Amino acid sequence: MKILLIGIQGSGKSTQGNFLSEKLNIPYLSTGHIFRELAKEKSIDGRFVKETINAGFLMPDNMTIKIVNDYLNRAVYKNGYILDGFPRTLVQAKSFNEKLDKAFYIKVSDKEALWRLAGRDEYREDETLKAIKKRIDLFHEVTLPILDFYKDLGILAEIDGERTIAEVSEQIYSHLN
Repeated sequence: MKILLIGIQGSGKSTQGNFLSEKLNIPYLSTGHIFRELAKEKSIDGRFVKETINAGFLMPDNMTIKIVNDYLNRAVYKNGYILDGFPRTLVQAKSFNEKLDKAFYIKVSDKEALWRLAGRDEYREDETLKAIKKRIDLFHEVTLPILDFYKDLGILAEIDGERTIAEVSEQIYSHLN
């Protein structure tokens, strides 16, 4: 099964992605995690990734598509996966060659997302208030249009992400059965 999780930063994608991964026994792949790992590299690409994500900007489409396709060509993803953070733009969605089974939009308000991010235990360099606000604006501007793309494909389900973790999981599982 190939599943996509869409949502604003702080919507609970990674929590639900990890739960789904365990329940369905398929790997969870977060582009945010990939980019944070790349940002640690002492290379030109590493520095570019670090500066881009720390400023709250999205990685360029061509670079993101290449990185995600390289990951998905690995044997571990052959039998399915849960994707978080890709595609983030209509260009990425249209050029993504994989046939997805289901796309879930975990919907939370900007206020709720900010509240959740402020309460995280771990500090991440790319989560300054300025960067988060920039990402929220970009989400509304460039990511929301992909909802119509997946709705037209008949695979989109909207989930109320402001419910409890267990209730969000239940909503997601109900669309998989």
